[in-house]
Amino acid sequence: MKKNLSKLCIFVFSTIVFFSWTTLYAKEVLIGGAACETGMQAPLDTPGINGAKVAVKYLNDEKGGILGRPVKFVNLDGKSDPVTVGNSALEVIAQGAEFIIAPCDFDFGGPASMAAQDAGIVGMSLCASDPLFSSWSLGDKQFTLSMWNTTMSATAAEFAYNEKGWKTAYVVTDQIIAYTRSLSEYFLVHFDAIGGKILLEDTYTNGDNDFSAQLARLKALDEEPDVIFISSYGIDIALITKTLREAGITAPILGGDSYDDPSVWEALGTKFGSDIYFVTHTWMGSAEGHPDMPEFVKLYTDYHGSAPDTAFVATGWDTVMLFAQAAEIAGTTDGAAVAKALEDNEFNLLTGDLDYSNAADGHYPYKAAALVGLTEGNPSFLGWRNPENPPAP
Repeated sequence: MKKNLSKLCIFVFSTIVFFSWTTLYAKEVLIGGAACETGMQAPLDTPGINGAKVAVKYLNDEKGGILGRPVKFVNLDGKSDPVTVGNSALEVIAQGAEFIIAPCDFDFGGPASMAAQDAGIVGMSLCASDPLFSSWSLGDKQFTLSMWNTTMSATAAEFAYNEKGWKTAYVVTDQIIAYTRSLSEYFLVHFDAIGGKILLEDTYTNGDNDFSAQLARLKALDEEPDVIFISSYGIDIALITKTLREAGITAPILGGDSYDDPSVWEALGTKFGSDIYFVTHTWMGSAEGHPDMPEFVKLYTDYHGSAPDTAFVATGWDTVMLFAQAAEIAGTTDGAAVAKALEDNEFNLLTGDLDYSNAADGHYPYKAAALVGLTEGNPSFLGWRNPENPPAP
């Protein structure tokens, strides 16, 4: 009897040691990234990368990783070049990535998600908002964390027309990428649908550094528009705004999430950084954005040594948390199972509640939008918005 009891104790002890060892040395869940840390895309992607790093540390420290496995995040700089983005994605997939984080734009991020789709794994853009970033274009395992431009533009249009009473608009569209083109397209459609009047549509190409021709056409109008919608990118937002203000154009300015960029606010300064409004992903300043925001800000500050200064950091945290939650629901990191978990569930995120349609409907991201105003270069939260009947993608 004692001999059998001794054998049983040895068996139990060995089992405990085995499972402790396998937990300790479980294969890492590799989240691969091809987001851009340099070039024109970096101001949107780099904050997301920084947020993702905080999420990975949190999962490992507080949640036991994903499915009991430690999590590792490797991002290979996409360098704001679609070919490099695609190659970076292929490289991290070859290293064993089970999820892919793609850049914040269809033009730059599409190649990463295509590589993920070919590998049979789930890919997620940090914040691509053009409806081209969909399962229609990229495959049934591909998603974006962001609302689509249908929501972003409709939110801007309804804020202008319904809330502020701005009935006429001038719209200028930066031709640089799909994001800026479709943002204007959906604003034009929705502003007209709710009763607004477009006085003039114009175009601009990022990096031209000359807005004089567009300014001349604007000043030739019989009346100044109630609002100016500028769909642009990076520091050119500040350039166009300064040009308008210096020419005596005082109409309020409205735009999308690309305005959520501290370098733009700094370039505008106190002189030019007022009466500007933009639609973005969340509010980082307080629990008004999300009840868990203060905790996230502390985690981020502890990790990076400074507080987050743009909503794009939350997109990185949310992307990693989406991977983790969907994998836990699915019980696996298998691409098809995780994609189904993303389609079948609603997720409460720092960037708002998110509910995806199925792949046949594009993985449409049903999501609210955050509205922010800029005064003397300082942002303030105006609240969450859900537009009524946004235009079809």
